[in-house]
Amino acid sequence: VQLQASGGGLVQAGGSLRLSCAASGNIDRFNVMGWYRQAPGKQRELVAVINSGGSTNYGDSVKGRFTISRDNAKNTVTLQMNSLKPEDTAVYYCSYTGPRWGNIWGQGTQVTVSS
Repeated sequence: VQLQASGGGLVQAGGSLRLSCAASGNIDRFNVMGWYRQAPGKQRELVAVINSGGSTNYGDSVKGRFTISRDNAKNTVTLQMNSLKPEDTAVYYCSYTGPRWGNIWGQGTQVTVSS
């Protein structure tokens, strides 16, 4: 499985950004895809994940501001990030987890929120 992430960039506080991640290859019928992030000097943390059945899980710091969705036909997940804060600044990593391949990370994409 390969992951191709897109989106990210620089935005002012209160603004919005959208991240997308497309999976290709031998996709497991049941899988979990989503996003984690890592800020300088901090551990990687959960942002949001969604399984192929549509169940979601969000990190506490983004609940109510971020929304994750997926298109199973295209093996794509999208993270809509609203009301962004400077503390959301981090490198965001797309993640895929499935029974055959375990956990796979995509390349990181930088999100910077200016105050």
